[in-house]
Amino acid sequence: MATLHVRNVPEPLYEQIRKRADASSRSLSAEVVVLLTRGLEGGRPSPGEVLDEIRRRRSFRPAAVGAPDSTTLLREDRDR
Repeated sequence: MATLHVRNVPEPLYEQIRKRADASSRSLSAEVVVLLTRGLEGGRPSPGEVLDEIRRRRSFRPAAVGAPDSTTLLREDRDR
């Protein structure tokens, strides 16, 4: 497999890639390969990537990040 070195990556771009890699549980290098592949294929994620994203979103719990649940928001809205 070939090795690609990229120089002079702007810090904001690097941070965006690093955050995406963390969110996807990938290494930085793996995330860059995914982004390059998507860019060359027209940006379509693979079915496996779509399923991984669905699973990740299903496990999201608003309370874990301090957000109210939907029931609380509905009650507040109805009380207005």
